[in-house]
Amino acid sequence: MTLTRDFKQTVVERVTRDPDFAKALLDEAATLFLSSEPDAARVILRDLVNATVGFEHLAELTQKPSKSLHRMLSPNGNPSMDNLAAIFGAVRDWLKVTFDVRVVEAA
Repeated sequence: MTLTRDFKQTVVERVTRDPDFAKALLDEAATLFLSSEPDAARVILRDLVNATVGFEHLAELTQKPSKSLHRMLSPNGNPSMDNLAAIFGAVRDWLKVTFDVRVVEAA
């Protein structure tokens, strides 16, 4: 019988011991949003929030209700660009990272 672990617990533990993993998750979420894959981006961002800042503290940082943030990052969520910018900004500040956006032209 194969032993399995809860995926969310695995993400929390990995983020705790590997700050570069947390930064990679943030980068992946941003890339997915910019690549028109918001469903996958919301899932990654939600797991990252749970593993780092937490929804209660994120609510304080963004001045948005915690329940609203949960809904925004749920599979059926539909956050506005202002709310996404606030969430990304808070997580970015929490992780102490900056974004370097580059436009790659198609060949």
